[in-house]
This record gives sequence, structure tokens and C-alpha cells, in this order.
Amino acid sequence: MPTCLQKTNEEIELVKVMSSFRHDPLSFVVFSFPWGTGDLEGFTGPDIWQEEMLCKIRDGLLTAEQAIRIAIASGNGPGKSAFVAWLILWAMATFPDTKGVITSNTDTQLKTKSWPELAKWYNLFIARHWFIFTATALYSIEPTHEKTWRIDQVPWNETNPEAFAGLHNKGKRILIIFDEASAIPDAIWSVTEGALTDEKTEIIWVVCGNPTRNDGRFHGCFNEASHRWTTKQIDSRISRLTNKKEIEQWIQDYGEDSDFVRIHVRGVFPNVSDRQFIPNSYVQQARGRHLIETQYNFAAKILSVEPAWTGGDEIVIGLRQGNSYKMLAKFAKNDDDFIMAGYVGKFEDIEKADAVFIDFGYGTGIQSAGKQLKRNWTLVPFGSASNDPGYLNKRAEMWGLMKEWLRDGGSIQDDPIICAELTAPEYYIKPIGPSAGKIFLESKEDMKKRGIKSPNRADCLALTFAYPVMPRNRYGNNSDVIVLQQGSQEFVKQEYNLFA
Repeated sequence: MPTCLQKTNEEIELVKVMSSFRHDPLSFVVFSFPWGTGDLEGFTGPDIWQEEMLCKIRDGLLTAEQAIRIAIASGNGPGKSAFVAWLILWAMATFPDTKGVITSNTDTQLKTKSWPELAKWYNLFIARHWFIFTATALYSIEPTHEKTWRIDQVPWNETNPEAFAGLHNKGKRILIIFDEASAIPDAIWSVTEGALTDEKTEIIWVVCGNPTRNDGRFHGCFNEASHRWTTKQIDSRISRLTNKKEIEQWIQDYGEDSDFVRIHVRGVFPNVSDRQFIPNSYVQQARGRHLIETQYNFAAKILSVEPAWTGGDEIVIGLRQGNSYKMLAKFAKNDDDFIMAGYVGKFEDIEKADAVFIDFGYGTGIQSAGKQLKRNWTLVPFGSASNDPGYLNKRAEMWGLMKEWLRDGGSIQDDPIICAELTAPEYYIKPIGPSAGKIFLESKEDMKKRGIKSPNRADCLALTFAYPVMPRNRYGNNSDVIVLQQGSQEFVKQEYNLFA
């Protein structure tokens, strides 16, 4: 309790009660607001999903040694903003000198939706007289603590992400809120990570919003980074706060599996973003798809090698036989080509591969080392001409064939990283010139500018579609592998259908 307030019996009792909620946000919410009366008439407490997530935070505070990370994706109207407001008031009222920030996808969202929702619950809060609420901050009424005990709304600026870098509060409590997190740039997420390093500090990071995009860090919370986040996806139809008639009308108008309903009702990510090349549905159908051996063992075995571009990328080795693909190994970047050639040769022998395809970009050294080991491996230049007139280059062609393969029965491992990578690249169409109308994919450099890592695992799978391959012994060919690198487009497509 601020020292400037009178220490009446009621205030002393309120301090004791609030202190007892330090690690129990659910009990705090149940106690702190006048449920069933006034503006809350007809409401007896939090919704079921809100109770669940408040308990997740409680359990995390009691057991976790690291920052608590909560990611919530939902349709429209289930009460995310109320949940955020409760967390802010709980964090401030139950731990002296709590510091925190809240930001959103836009300054308008922050000022017209997120902050007004906090104002609503602040006015209903039993201990609101402990704090001062302004247009941009909530802070302690105690004059000596107004800079150390506060939550600020901070609009993000992609050109100056350092505004988020100074949030430290060692030994106390930090609360970070990202509202409508899908559209918050990756650079802001990366800088925010710096606030998670304080030792012996209660750190709670909550990100929430509609799942509008199939890339970026918010999408990653539910996919490749899901091991680090406690996640919740909320269907608006199960919330008692939503307008069920309007939702039913949306479903009738757009369809159950339309991207509009997926985002705004079901709380799941869209099948396809505006420029997304491979739909989510193709990947999810292929993810962990069970095949029996007779469905693919007649086809050629194609080993692929995707070298690392930078120190943060992976070297990946994979194998595809017909509709079955598996990643055999992954390594950190290694510039010793002879070591990597040794691994590739080992897998070639173990799997009895019919062909080995290596990305030309950083794979020339591995291929050269393979020659000295008497290996006949094929380099694949991603930027070379496509055999398909609809694609600008070999990379786009391989990804196009991989897209069809995923759609038509391909099977990949249940690996969240390759699933995220397959849906990450965006595509464009050449508008003018001799190549007008041809499809091409954004470069790895452009992907990294968007904060997306090089899709090495996905590129490793794409490499297996570089050229058609006939399996040994298929047509009396007992020694040599047949890699059909040239030929008409019609023949190439026939070969893919027959042998891949």
C-alpha cells in the first residue's frame, strides 16, 4: 500500500488480501471486481478460457525458473482485452515496483481499444485509489515510486526498436503485453527478448490477437517455437461473450474453412496469406501422414543436401522416395567440405540412394570433395533456368513441384520447423519484360529482412524435385543412375509422375 494513504483497518486488510494474490491472478480477478452488479450485471466471473490461462500463469509463477510466455490466438470478441487489463491490474497491485509495457499492432489499436479496456476495469477495481491512470500510463500514487512502479503504453517503431530495450527490473516483476501481435514486427520481438535476462525476476510475457499471418514470431509461438510458449487458441463460438447469431451468419456467408472464419471465428491461422506460396492446409495434410511401404518403395531414392548460408543456418540432409520424405541429419554450419562429404557419402551408402542432389550455392566444395571420394553427385543451381515456362527459375520450379507433391499425397515428418518453413516464402509474378507472367519466390535475403530464417529444411525437400530420377534395376539398368536433366517439359512432368 502506498505510504501516502491512511492506514485504516480497511486499507490494511486490503493490502493483506492483495499480497495473498501475488501468485494467484485468478483469485485476484474473482475478488477485485463487483461481479454481478452495475456494469458487470449478469457476469459472475471470468470465462472458462480466461480461468484456464490465469491458472497457467499461477502455475508458472510457482514452478518456473524462466520467463513465463503466454500466446493466445482467438477469433473476435472472446474477452482478450479484458484478460490483458486484469493482468495489468493484478501485476501492479500484488507486487510493489512492478514495471511493464503494453504495445499493439498500431497506435490506434493501442489508444482506442487496448487502453480504454484497461480504463474500464481500472474504474471497477477495488484498489484503484492506489494508482494514477493517465492517457499513456498507470503508475503508483506514491510520489517516490511513480517511475519504478508503472505500466506504460509504448507504440512500437520499427526504425527505433531500442525503445523496448531498457525494460529491466532485476529482482522484482516485469510484465510485457503484445496486443494484436500478428502484425508486430520481428525486430520488436527480438529487442523485447533482452528484457527476459534479469535473474531472480518474475517475468511474464503475454502475446495475443487474431491469427492473421502465416509467418512472423506470433505464428512461430504456435509452431517452431511452441516448446517455449504456453499457447491457447480460442474459438469465438465457445465464449459466452460473443454474438453467436452474427458468428453463424459469417459462417454461412464465408464457409467454415474460409480464411475469414479461420481468423475471426475459429482462432486458427489462415490457409493462405496474401502472397503465401504453399497453403497451410497442404502442409498440415502431409505432416505425419502415414504411408505403407508399398506406396513408395518402387520409386527412386533421392538424397538431398542443403548447405548452410550463414552461421545461424543449418546444413540439412534429407531423403525422398516417392511420396515419403524424411530428414536424415542436420548440422551447424561447417566449412570443412571433406567432413560433410563424408557424412553425405555415408548416408548415400546406408540408404542406397539412386541420386544425390546438392544446392550449388554453397555446395560446390562438398561436391568437389565427393569427386575425390569417387562419388558422382549432382549440383543444382537454384537460379538456373526452369524447365517449366510458368516459373522464372529452378528454385521456383522445384518449390512448385513440391507444392503439388504435398497436395497430392506427400508425407513429411511431424516437425514444426519444416512445416513453418514450407509456408514461409512469398511469391511474386514478373510484371514486365521477357519473363513477364513467370512466378518467382522471394530470396532468402529478403526473407531474412522480414525476420524469417533461411528455409533450409524446406529447401532440402525441394531439392529432391530438381530432376527426374529413374531407380536402379527399373528397366534393366544395373549400374548407372539415370538423372534426366534435359528434355521437354512434357517428358519431365511424366518422369516426375512415374518415378518421384
